[in-house]
Amino acid sequence: MAGRLSIVATPIGCLEDITLRALRVLKEAELILAEDTRHTRTLCSKHGIKTPLRSFHAHSSNEKVAAVVDALSNGAHYALVSDAGTPLVSDPGAHLVSLAAKAGVAVEAIPGPSAVLAALCVAGVPVRRFIFEGFLARGGKQRRQALERIRDSEATVVFFESPHRIHATLRDLEEYLGAEREVAVCRELTKLHEETLRGTLPRVRAALADPTKGEITVVVDGIRGEGPVEEVDVQALVGQWKSDGMTTKEMTQRLREDFGWKRNAAYQAVLDATSDDD
Repeated sequence: MAGRLSIVATPIGCLEDITLRALRVLKEAELILAEDTRHTRTLCSKHGIKTPLRSFHAHSSNEKVAAVVDALSNGAHYALVSDAGTPLVSDPGAHLVSLAAKAGVAVEAIPGPSAVLAALCVAGVPVRRFIFEGFLARGGKQRRQALERIRDSEATVVFFESPHRIHATLRDLEEYLGAEREVAVCRELTKLHEETLRGTLPRVRAALADPTKGEITVVVDGIRGEGPVEEVDVQALVGQWKSDGMTTKEMTQRLREDFGWKRNAAYQAVLDATSDDD
């Protein structure tokens, strides 16, 4: 009987940010496949997990992957973790999951911390849709294409960046996107020195220490569309907001901030909804 591969999300900073289910699965598994066993051992020691660790990362050989799949096919239960956050999101492991699934192994997700989602939560920009770019290419055609995608995207864009390159990346973003695009630079999420800088590109770049330190996640506001990116009952929203005593200006601002509308489109939608009530 085929075994089970558990894809387990682990903390991105604070070691307390792990689910009860993740702790149970890590204890029950026969083996933990870890991107860096030294890093994962710290987590295991914190939570009393005594499961053996084995190194498994992007440079693991095909023979090593095949051996893991063979063990899983014969009934083993392994857990796969990355250094931090949710495995396979800008991390290795897709090849293993693909082969395991094809071999009939049950592959399950044990959800939990994610730097991408944490950054979106605190960025303060509309998040009806988003695109994750991983790490931007360091230069050349691929970098130019990535910057152009971010420039033209109506969806919010999230990507990771090195502290050594963040200032150069913010300069490039300003060159491609202009000085008015809103961004959030999230540094050291969930850690002691967590910091989120929000505002236009020049403002955020000026506020960010140079040089800076720590792991960085960048959130870029998308191009504001003429209407919502999802179906919204504006009539009902405006009716509720009016009963709460909100002004036309305040309702317009809410449509812009919560749903990503352009100012003129949001204002007109509020006027139309209020005129229908009259």
